[in-house]
Order: sequence, then structure tokens, then C-alpha cells
Amino acid sequence: MNRRHFMSHMAASAALTAPVAASFTGALRANAKELQKKQKACIMLFMNAGPPTIDIWDLKPGAPTGGPFKEIETSAPGVKISEHMPMMAKQMHNAAILRSMSTREADHNRGRYYMHTGYVPNPSVEHPSYGAVVARECGNDNIDIPPFVSIGGGSFGPGFLGASYAPFVVDSNGDVRNLRMDMQPERLAQRLQMLSQIEGGFASSSRGDAPIEHKKVIDRTVALMTSDQMKAFKIDDEPDAVKERYGVTVPGGTAAAGQGMMRRNTTFSRSCLVARRLVERGVPFVEVEMGGWDLHNDTHNTLKNNLLPVLDQGMSALIEDLAQRGMLEDTSVIWMGDFGRTPRINARAGRDHWARCWSTIVAGGGTKGGQAVGATNEDGTAVADNVDPIKSEDMMASVLKGLGISLETTYTSKNNRPMKIANSGKVIKELFS
Repeated sequence: MNRRHFMSHMAASAALTAPVAASFTGALRANAKELQKKQKACIMLFMNAGPPTIDIWDLKPGAPTGGPFKEIETSAPGVKISEHMPMMAKQMHNAAILRSMSTREADHNRGRYYMHTGYVPNPSVEHPSYGAVVARECGNDNIDIPPFVSIGGGSFGPGFLGASYAPFVVDSNGDVRNLRMDMQPERLAQRLQMLSQIEGGFASSSRGDAPIEHKKVIDRTVALMTSDQMKAFKIDDEPDAVKERYGVTVPGGTAAAGQGMMRRNTTFSRSCLVARRLVERGVPFVEVEMGGWDLHNDTHNTLKNNLLPVLDQGMSALIEDLAQRGMLEDTSVIWMGDFGRTPRINARAGRDHWARCWSTIVAGGGTKGGQAVGATNEDGTAVADNVDPIKSEDMMASVLKGLGISLETTYTSKNNRPMKIANSGKVIKELFS
């Protein structure tokens, strides 16, 4: 995040105290305060570039398209996943696999947009993403940290909801360069006092609301710079056993998290742990991005040796940690990518883009785990007969319902078009039965 972006973000946040903008006069927020009290939250694990879910969550052993991986049993009876996800296998009683995802966008940019918003790209309107919607509906006014934090990637923006709900982007170490206070508090106080005198002169010179809004920006920025809540971005004070469970290297570590536990100290592991800390602090939406999934070449060696061990440890640790802390019921964890990968293995031992049928994961947030919803056919080339395809907007509607957000909520875009939340997606009934 550069300085201009940050100041823009904070400026928009300050505008929250102003009367509701015309762009969302149609918004319904009847239950917003109640959601804030319940501290509902969502963590999105976004696999950038399209993971091959046929090798992770919906294997086809014996089929020509199946690849070399074997299935293993999980803690959810009858639900099998890849042999290279053994730690997630122990957490599947907490998670549901949506195996009949069927989307329309097999281009990276369009797929990312669709999966983040529930809408296909449209040049006349920019739709709000998951993060913006959850931040808008579940944001807690009592914390200094912005309500939508993106770790390791830029995520997607707030669309017509405005910059108040733009992602606050940090790296996996929780560093926000422009928030470092590289001076003594006394010197900062002197500078702020001088600035206040200058601003006071502007404010008294009939220059409209601009000086007042500028002062709000500065006040919020300073509040965040000096806030004790910023410690949520730092994992140093976590117990060694917790850090080891996430796979974060502990100097002189004792493998306290369990025999055979691997420590991979990846940005993904650290990001998952930061995400849990942020939600615990009251941030309603955190996105963690993991890249490297554009597997047109050497898919299975890359999965086995690099991507899946990292994913397995970080994702399983996050879900287990939330469950053990009693936070999973109110925190939705969703795993997804742009789309899936072709069942056919190409001449470069890779898989190409495939949106016709693939899988995502939903855990917690009021949904029922321990199941696989939907199915694909024997070779993974299509959603199985007599199975309803699941669209992006259906998944989004279900996640929002689980968080207690009314699906009747309607926003009004800048061109005065009413738009129902989650594009009027259908709730996936199996997640709540």
C-alpha cells in the first residue's frame, strides 16, 4: 500500500461519519449493529491463478484424467481427499467441499472478479467484493484497524460502495510501511500540534468541508499508528506450539505441536496466523492470498513438493485453531481460486483452465461441515447428472447467510441501479440442513 492509497482509504473512512452517500441510499442495514455485537467474520483463502481441484478435493482414481495421486479417508465419513493433504483430512469434519462448482469465466482476471463479487465483469459498473460487503455489514466501529484486510495480495476493491471498504493491504509480516512511526512520540506530538494550528486557520477561513475532512483523516491515521491494536499483525507473542502448528519456524523449536509436524515458515502460514489474530481482534474480513497455481506445466510434481504441503499445514492449522478457540461458529473460512483445471493432462504434464466443474471449500460461519456437496462425473469433465451446479453467487449467498447478513440487502449503484446482495444467488441448502 503506498502513501496515496492509504490516505485515500483513510479519507474515505472518515467520510463514514458523514450522512450516507447517495450511492447507497437503498442499502438495508437493519441488522448491522446486531452483527457487530456477534463479531461475525470471514477469512478468505484465495488461491491465485486457478488450483487443480481434481488433484486436491475431488480425485478420480483410475480414470485417465485422474493423475497419480491417491485418495485418503478423512474425519468426515465417506469424504476423501488427496493423500498430500493429510492434516486437512483430520479437519474435514469442520469443512464442506462444494464439488459441483460450475462457473462461466475461465480467464484469470474475469474469473477472479466473478469469484470475488458474484457478478461477471461489466464495464458500466464495478461490483463490491466479499470483503467490502462483509466489512460494510459486519464492521465494528470500535476498532482502529480497517474492516477489510488483505494479506499477501491486493484482493478486489469495494466497487460502488466506495473506498471506505477498500482492502487494507499488508504483507505476511504485518508490515504497513507508511505506518511506521520513525520518531519519538514527543516529536510526533510537536508536529501534530503544529499541523493542528495550520488546519485551524484553514477551517476558520470558510473553505468548506475539506479542512474538516482532512483533519479526520489525520486523526484516524494517527490513531492507527499509535493503536495498541496494531499488535494483532505481529505473531511474535504467540506461543511456540501455536506457531509450530501453523508451520512458522521457531528458533530452537521443540516440535511442541506434535511429532512429525513439519515447519515450513511460509508466507501463507504466517498470513493464516495473522488472519486469526485479526479476526480475534474484531476485523470482520481478512483475505489471505497464496499464489503459484497457474499449473500449465508439471502439475503434480509442483503440487506434491511445493504447494500442497504448504496449503495443508496453513489451512488445517487455521481451521483447527478457530475451532479450538470457539471462534469457528462465528467465523466463515472459504477456500477458492479463479476456477479449476482441465481434467485432461496436457503434453507438458500440466492442466489448463477449466471452469465447467471444480471445487471450493466452506468451513464454519454457521455452515455444516463434514460433507461433500454435489459431485462431478466419473472423469471429472462435468457436473454429475441430476446434480445442481453451484455458481459463485450461490456460494456467496450461502456464506453471507451463515454470517447472518440478510440476503434482502440491496445496494444502489452510482448509476442508480438497485443491486441485490450476492447477485440474488441461491442458498446451498445442504450447508444448513
